[in-house]
Amino acid sequence: MTRDAPAFRQMTDASLLEAAAAGSQAAFAEIVSRYFQPVYRLVWRLTGGAADAEDIAQDAFVKLWKNPSQIREGAALKGWLMRVASNAVIDGSRRPRVSPLEDAPEPQDPQAQPDAPLDRAQAARLVDGRIAALPERQRLALSLVYFEGLSNIEAAAVMEVSIEAVESLLARARRSLKESLSAEWRDLIGGLAETGL
Repeated sequence: MTRDAPAFRQMTDASLLEAAAAGSQAAFAEIVSRYFQPVYRLVWRLTGGAADAEDIAQDAFVKLWKNPSQIREGAALKGWLMRVASNAVIDGSRRPRVSPLEDAPEPQDPQAQPDAPLDRAQAARLVDGRIAALPERQRLALSLVYFEGLSNIEAAAVMEVSIEAVESLLARARRSLKESLSAEWRDLIGGLAETGL
């Protein structure tokens, strides 16, 4: 870490982009520090926790490193990174994929009691699985707004659609999740209640 690192933490995104375009590795490192986790979380959600989620997120930063001046406004930086990463996920989902052995489902525990409430981890896996089963654009809108905290306006900019389209995607995603989880909602609530939440 360089002596200038604290100074870069105080800089705006526009100033960091300008410095990165001038070749500053420390400025680029600050951009990565600020935005890698949100981009990674988005990719992880969109891919259903795929093993290559980190690689996809890193690729968005590599594209930025190659040409930081392609972003004209600093305020657009986070949205640009999320758009590049989400487009990479969508493009990757269109290619045929071979599943690695690690992705094979675990065998069911014969001692498991099917009527027992779900624990928190099981509930999270169940919800994550249902989110992963949503159509790509619904999953993207849901991830941007509910998990990354973007406003509908910001999500619309990332997705390059109208605000009304984002609202429609969110409504359909919520409806689909409600329908797909309707049979398990008592177990979800029961499992969370047992954990004290």
